[in-house]
Amino acid sequence: MRTRFAPSPTGRLHLGHAFSALTARDLARAAGGEFLLRIEDIDTTRSRPEYEAAILADLRWLGLDWPEPVLRQSEHRPRYAAALDRLGAMGLTYPCSCTRAEIRAALSAPQEGAPGPAVYPGTCRGRPMAARRPEDAIRLDLAAALETAGPGVAFTETGPLLSGTHALDPEAMRANLGDVVLGRRDIGVAYHLAVVVDDAAQGISHVVRGADLREATPLHRLLQALLGLPVPLWHHHRLIRDESGGRLAKRDDARALATLRAAGATPEDIRRLVGLAPSPAP
Repeated sequence: MRTRFAPSPTGRLHLGHAFSALTARDLARAAGGEFLLRIEDIDTTRSRPEYEAAILADLRWLGLDWPEPVLRQSEHRPRYAAALDRLGAMGLTYPCSCTRAEIRAALSAPQEGAPGPAVYPGTCRGRPMAARRPEDAIRLDLAAALETAGPGVAFTETGPLLSGTHALDPEAMRANLGDVVLGRRDIGVAYHLAVVVDDAAQGISHVVRGADLREATPLHRLLQALLGLPVPLWHHHRLIRDESGGRLAKRDDARALATLRAAGATPEDIRRLVGLAPSPAP
């Protein structure tokens, strides 16, 4: 088993991050496997060196360790570009010049001004990649991608929220995901493509992450099928929420690990706060 924790250095880690990192490490340790760290710093507009340093300090304080060197997305742009080019050569991508305001307007029109689902309406679908301009994003043509992958593509969940093997549901993917951006106009690649390429590069066998990313799993499995990448298992865990039931955010300083540590909390206190058993023996 090989698991990973992949934070973005755009803020301080909070209790939710601690729960995810500890869960991934505990699962790998219990199976005699390996826990890896990945720094998802491809978004250079928001990533900061001081946040990365703080992430490393927080994780080491929690008692985590990992093989060096750490994979940093910013050092592997050619890898993402190659994957994007391969999908383009298969005729599965198209350039998109739509602004966010234009997308919102296209979505809301059928409902006479009511907000529509956050799914791209396909305005630029059909534009050839040869017509791409520097300011364009690159989207996946989901219908073409599903047709190319063919039937029988499935993914396996290992729990605790959902277990078993699940075939891709094209209708649900069209309704919930649509033609997602794979190449951002500002940084060249988007999360959905980068995470799939990175998991393959690191040999991740079990993708351990929060339930908020469960909806993206069919898309990630589809990209793996198209790119001929190894297929991991998925383990989606519960989210750590605040008193009102909301998901924790990096701006929630009261639950930042550094704030709790400064107040006298110990790593075992953090485990209790997020509902984990005491640390397993090394």
